[in-house]
Amino acid sequence: MTATKTKGRRPAITIARSEHARLSNLADMLAERDPHAAEQLAAELDRAKVVDDARMAPGVMRIGSTAEFQIDEEAPQTAELVFPKDADISRQRISVLTPVGAALLGLSAGQSIEWAARDGRVRRLQVIAVHAGAPDTARAS
Repeated sequence: MTATKTKGRRPAITIARSEHARLSNLADMLAERDPHAAEQLAAELDRAKVVDDARMAPGVMRIGSTAEFQIDEEAPQTAELVFPKDADISRQRISVLTPVGAALLGLSAGQSIEWAARDGRVRRLQVIAVHAGAPDTARAS
């Protein structure tokens, strides 16, 4: 996820060490099949502050967490962040490999991020709340 620099720096994000390792492997495995998604995820992982799992603060968006968020001026929505094989939009489960999923990764309530969509439009995602879920770092695809 490459955020635009139109309104300043990208927000600080935090990722648990075990989750960072799993997501890095996922990005590497995906590089040839879907380079755009792999690049978005890798960019977020590269800029993340990586902390030991036990030191991960509550309220940080991670795999298995559910976020309430708003994109641009659309109605707020809720979704759980999951690995690609667990994604199911009808159950509000969004893959970390989607632009929205990669944008949510590591953010906390009150943070926002901007990025250029594939159509060139600048999109803005604002996190309203994060609800902890059981982290699911055992599955990486």
